[in-house]
Amino acid sequence: MQYIILCLTIISCKSPHHSILKYNQDAHKPNQDSYSVQHNFANNHQDAFFGVYDGHGRDGDKCAQFVRDHLPSLLAKSMDKARNNNTDQSSSSKELSKETTQEIISKSHAECNKRMHVNQALDDSLSGTTSISLYLHGKRNRITIANVGDSRAVIGRATPSDNNNSSSNASESSSGGNKNKGSTLKAYALSRDQTPYRRDERVRIRKTGARILSLDQIEGLEPIDEEEGEKDEKLLLNGGGESEIVLGEEIDEGGDPPRVWSPHGDYPGTAFTRSIGDAIAEELGVIAQPEMLTRDLTPEDKIIVLASDGVFEFLTNQSVVDICAKFTDPLEACRAVVAESYELWLQYELRTDDITMICIFVDGVDTTQALKSSIITTEIVGPSELEEEIKEEKEDDLVVCASRPVRSGISLEKSRELQKQKKLAKSLQDVSNESEEDFDIESLYNEKTDEEKARLAKAIRASVVFQNITDSQRELIYKVMEPMAVKKGQWIIKQGTVGDRFYIVDDGSFEVRILPENQKDEDGKGGNRVHVYEGSRENNSHPSFGELALMYSAPRAASIIAQTDGHLWALHRYAFKKITGEQSSRKDAEKVLRKIFKDLTNDEVKDLSSFLCEAKFGKGDVICREGEVGDTLFIIQEGSGNCESTQIDTSTTTNLTEGDVFGDEIIKEGKKKYASTVTSTGKCTCFMLQKSDVKRVIGSPKRN
Repeated sequence: MQYIILCLTIISCKSPHHSILKYNQDAHKPNQDSYSVQHNFANNHQDAFFGVYDGHGRDGDKCAQFVRDHLPSLLAKSMDKARNNNTDQSSSSKELSKETTQEIISKSHAECNKRMHVNQALDDSLSGTTSISLYLHGKRNRITIANVGDSRAVIGRATPSDNNNSSSNASESSSGGNKNKGSTLKAYALSRDQTPYRRDERVRIRKTGARILSLDQIEGLEPIDEEEGEKDEKLLLNGGGESEIVLGEEIDEGGDPPRVWSPHGDYPGTAFTRSIGDAIAEELGVIAQPEMLTRDLTPEDKIIVLASDGVFEFLTNQSVVDICAKFTDPLEACRAVVAESYELWLQYELRTDDITMICIFVDGVDTTQALKSSIITTEIVGPSELEEEIKEEKEDDLVVCASRPVRSGISLEKSRELQKQKKLAKSLQDVSNESEEDFDIESLYNEKTDEEKARLAKAIRASVVFQNITDSQRELIYKVMEPMAVKKGQWIIKQGTVGDRFYIVDDGSFEVRILPENQKDEDGKGGNRVHVYEGSRENNSHPSFGELALMYSAPRAASIIAQTDGHLWALHRYAFKKITGEQSSRKDAEKVLRKIFKDLTNDEVKDLSSFLCEAKFGKGDVICREGEVGDTLFIIQEGSGNCESTQIDTSTTTNLTEGDVFGDEIIKEGKKKYASTVTSTGKCTCFMLQKSDVKRVIGSPKRN
């Protein structure tokens, strides 16, 4: 899964049109996403159909393309036939009721699924595709969303700026694509992710005999709650509904979601509970029946987004709408969302998912049109019946979010790879040549204009690492951001070098290049071009990259090269850590450090905590080994480990838990080799503090 595709769609009541942009990371691997954009749908010039299909499995690309080629035509043919049932009027003047429309959509999905099963050009036994689609009845200003799987539909609605204490966001959104002066856009879900995170879906799936487990549970790395199925059924019967449970928050933290498994073997392992195709998983309850929502558009509805789960792995619905609201052009909105999504995939995972996104800007909704139409099921209904139906539909609530958790941390595999690369890249320096020894946060202070601060605020609004900072922290971050003028051809980041800065594009074009593993950069271009960041003050577009460097001293996952002259803002990792050092996750570590370095002042301990780096380990990982040369102290943040120490004739084993320290002899006693071997007994997250960082803060570590 190495392609990235953007379907960028603009729609208005008068002149719908669309454009497409593709990015290719590896031409040898197929893009498993596909999409549909059809205007003049079912012979109605005011109707349209939009769909996003996210394939999976060996033939996932063929499955997504099959649905693209068959679902819209099946749907259009059935709608046209239903309209022609009554011969008293032309089909173009007839409209289908909500019930009839949803019945046609449901049957069309079922027929498409049936045809895929018997198609000889693909094998859907362990392959298939999710589908999120929108049928727009333009004359009625009505939309019907049909969802199969975990792609998603979201709508951004205008709300008064004085509601929900949203004045700060209002000023930013008011300059966005829909020109909602004095208002901000609030995100609402138009679909519900159909995954094992949903209690109702888990109960339905388990009735077939299927198991719901994560990969770690399958491999014996995490415990299995044998009574979980019974608990789910009781909660559902007692009104627990589709609510999320702790399962999602705990298991997915490292990118390990609950999956559907056969009771007879470790297959198919789908992370969704509905799909088109997946013939084997269908026997376990993974069905092609869509969930649907029909509603009339209102003047408050400004932005609609259909996107595959590649967008929503790390971004919330609100973050996506916030990004889109900055722009007057949905093409630029899509570029910005995909750039942010792609950057997060690079940071937190070893792979990048396919991404398909359709952004619809809604203009000029005329609410009087609905009353001028007739709606049919098999016969024309009268005006009073029509008004009653409209009244009922306006009372339909938008979907309450029941989505998988948005991840905000790196996966276990990514953490292991970072540790491996850090050892290999120990002698390398970032292209900035910044000296860590002489780092002085005050030397970075430079005042920003209100206009510059506004641009920076918009740039970091959707970024994960900035979501919990305080107002005073935000002001300090603006103050230490360094302005950088760059020239065409300049390398901002080189893949594999250790990064220490996060960048915001103020103006200019910057390409992302990735050199595949074990390949040499023979032509000096940095590998395959996979993405382009376009920054523009005029278009209010300010993408960012290098976010992971703020949290980890880790090698860069890609190279960034300036295609044009331009301007950047750079934020140093140590400046960011000093500013955010008082966050709660480090406060616990500060308490531990105070016990280790008893004679340090509070300020010195805070300085030390700003140098803590986080690392994740899996069950059986050796974190440090007795007799090996080392330079790092470890504090267990989450999880546990076994500490084994060998003397002349004896050996001792100690259980370590959260808050315990090991490797401190390297720093406190000045030893060069570890005194014990520590092995993780499960998933384990540790803070690491290097001897060199202690020396920067307090000089010689032997102060107590």
